[in-house]
Amino acid sequence: MGRSCELNRVTGETNIHMNLNLDGQGESNIKTGIGFFDHMLNSFTRHGFFDLNLSVEGDLDVDTHHTVEDTGIVLGAAIKKALGDKKSIKRYGSMILPMDETLILCAIDLSGRPYFCFDVPFTTQRVGDFETEMVKEFFYAVSYASEMNLHIRKLAGENNHHIIEGVFKAFAKALDEATMLDDRIRGVLSTKGTL
Repeated sequence: MGRSCELNRVTGETNIHMNLNLDGQGESNIKTGIGFFDHMLNSFTRHGFFDLNLSVEGDLDVDTHHTVEDTGIVLGAAIKKALGDKKSIKRYGSMILPMDETLILCAIDLSGRPYFCFDVPFTTQRVGDFETEMVKEFFYAVSYASEMNLHIRKLAGENNHHIIEGVFKAFAKALDEATMLDDRIRGVLSTKGTL
């Protein structure tokens, strides 16, 4: 199974069941009730080589906020749990990812100290059934629940679909690199001796 975990989170707003394998093949079965969000999470798993089974029942009669944010919380918690003691991981990962006219930078430090910087402006309020402002909320939730330092920046881009997809793919590639095992690293990659 590799480095994997299963999590359930139930609140008055969402009911989430997730199974994540960091050492997967990029396979997924995702049902959030938000088509565009499912598409983005499928891109994340495919390009990061993570296996993800995810089912979400959310209060979509209100809006997409709780569903997207809570999914981010659970994904972040799953990443943290699957990493375990973080021994021998590279810790850092980065990607500058092109997608047509769009260019996205993503950098990650699995430091155990959450920090989030997001500089990705959008020119539309929605792409399909998904509010563009929820991209920031999702990754904020992921970064704090996983205790990662996460920077995402748009270097170029005009099409909002391409921009969002570029963000998810760049995050996947950077996270794949940061979670990779390196047999040169004894313990954790820190002078403090802990991450």
